[in-house]
Amino acid sequence: MIFNDKTVIITGGSEGVGAATARMFAEAGANLMLVARNKKNLDAIAEELRAKTKVEVFAMDVSDAEACVDVFKKAAFEFGRVDVLVNNAGYHKRGNIEDVEATDLGKMIDVNLKAPLMLSRIALPYLREAGGGAIINVGSLAGRAPIPGSAGYAASKAGLRSFTYALGMELADSNIKLAVVSPGPIDTGFIMADIDATSDLTFSQPISTAEEVAQAVLDLCGNNLRELSMPKLSGFLTTIMYLFPGLNRLVRPTLESKGAKVKAKLKAQRKTEAQ
Repeated sequence: MIFNDKTVIITGGSEGVGAATARMFAEAGANLMLVARNKKNLDAIAEELRAKTKVEVFAMDVSDAEACVDVFKKAAFEFGRVDVLVNNAGYHKRGNIEDVEATDLGKMIDVNLKAPLMLSRIALPYLREAGGGAIINVGSLAGRAPIPGSAGYAASKAGLRSFTYALGMELADSNIKLAVVSPGPIDTGFIMADIDATSDLTFSQPISTAEEVAQAVLDLCGNNLRELSMPKLSGFLTTIMYLFPGLNRLVRPTLESKGAKVKAKLKAQRKTEAQ
């Protein structure tokens, strides 16, 4: 797709999926407003991409309501319009609910759900003024099927998925596209840096790259899909397990055994690379 002269706001845009998405939009000609908490990381990706397109950065906490308003004002001032919002910023504190601090549970809801709701609401007048556009939410297969040790995260992503469908219905007669990409495990620091705390069940599914998820984000801007689960087979499995909880309990030991082997292999590979 071509995004020449269009403006894209990407939260969590300094690393991982957000940085990969920024690179792809830059290749497609979009102006970029990259949002994250770490100014140094933002400046690094911005410097990389300015040879290809116009890039501005905005260091902020996405759960800050006033900052959410300000980032759109800055994007409109710098580029004259806003066409796409990618709600990618995420937070995950792994562990059983009773082992996770209440503040971390609240932060997962704030970053993964409350922030996309606020940002999407703020985006709508700008997208209407531009003649239409897209809001793409980065969800998770955890929002489609329960994952042990990720109850708070799964709840936030399930809410984000539901919000996408509900707002999509509200905007059905507009030129504003709502969609969610729901990936399984992704080969980024979001999981790999916390591999020991990540459930074996997670690693039972194929691991996507940040670039594959980024491509899905771009594709959703222009196709008719409301949701893209990836890998496709994993999306199918999570749907079956959601509809038939008994089957979930039945196959879980097999999947966890498979995932444990994959995790052990990944840990051994990382150890070898570090030597």
